[in-house]
Formats: sequence, structure tokens, C-alpha cells
Amino acid sequence: MIGLALPAGRLRLLCVAAHPDDVEIACGGTLLELGVRGGVRATFATLTGSPERRAEAEAAAEAFCPGAEVRSWDLPDGRLPAHWDAVKAALEELALDLADDPPQVVLSPSRDDAHQDHRLLGELVPTVWRDALVLEYEIPKWDGDLRRVTTYVPVAPEHARRKVELLTKHYPSQAGRDWWDDEVFLGLLRLRGMECRSGYAEGFTVRKLRVDLAPAG
Repeated sequence: MIGLALPAGRLRLLCVAAHPDDVEIACGGTLLELGVRGGVRATFATLTGSPERRAEAEAAAEAFCPGAEVRSWDLPDGRLPAHWDAVKAALEELALDLADDPPQVVLSPSRDDAHQDHRLLGELVPTVWRDALVLEYEIPKWDGDLRRVTTYVPVAPEHARRKVELLTKHYPSQAGRDWWDDEVFLGLLRLRGMECRSGYAEGFTVRKLRVDLAPAG
């Protein structure tokens, strides 16, 4: 296994989520690693959520990625496929707003996710941001839909632990759910780390990737 590094310098990042907490559960370690890298300008876009949940998401975004812009919509949770036009319009509106500084990397739900809201975003995001590297993230859940991933981001042990701490701190509304568990989050980080010969890692699926080869010599 070889590693392909993102180019040095400024990185424009877009994090798309159906629900508050999706991005942090799936990509919190990656966001903390990018914070160490520096030069990241991020936008978080969440399509659903009550005012309480949106407030949680705003605080979490600042904790995981200081200075991030947060955009949110109040589409109905669990019903996004029935609002296909509104979801597509929201994404296209966002793309237009970011046109002067478009994202280079987009973190998006997987089109293979068992949750219908996640799955719809996974299908639509690549149709809106065609020139970005789209990393489809995974979210552990009751449905048992975890699949083989294609791409890994190693996460330092201190960032793996910090991710779990921040999740518990910033999403108290979810802490009582049976799937919201430190061992679940750390266990998946460790499993993906083992698969890529790292202590911890987060896994993603990449559908399309162009590799530009440097001239010989």
C-alpha cells in the first residue's frame, strides 16, 4: 500500500451531511488531522436538524475545525428522498455560493449507505461537485451496512481519543442512544487503522480519482 498526499498549501474543504453529527462521527479524526496540517478553509453543510441539533452542530464544527463556515437547512429528517428537488436545489445553491472558491475535497455520505437520507446525498453530491475529490464517508449504525472501503486517512492516537471526547461533549442530545458509544467509535477507528497499517484510521470510498504523474527525471 502506498500513500498519496494532498498537495501542500491551502485546502478548500466542504463537509456535507444529512444530519447534525454525521460528519463528526465519520470524519472527526480526519478533521483533527487536517487541523494539524493547517491552511484549511472549511464549510459544513447540513440538510436537516432541529434548532437544538443545529446549535450542537455549529459548536461541534468550531471544535473540530476552528473557523469553519456552517450552513444548514431544515428539511425533514428521514424524508429527504421525498424532497429530492429541494435537496438538489440546496446543493446547487451552495455550489453557486462557493463558486468563487470551490471545494477541492468534499466529504460526503456514501451512496451505499442504508439510511435513505445519507444515500440520496451520496448520489447527488458528485453530480454537483464534479471537479472535486469526493470522499464518501461511513457511519456505524444499527443497520450493519459497513462495507469494504477504498481509501484510508491515518489518525494519530491522540486525535482518535479527542474525536470521541468531542463527540460526547458537543452532542449531548445523542449520548443516551444505544449506538452512541465510545467503544463503537474507537473500535471502527482501530479496525480501519489495522487495515492500513496504522494505529487508527478513518475509511472512505473514492469512486473516481485522477493520478497525475510527474515527468521522469
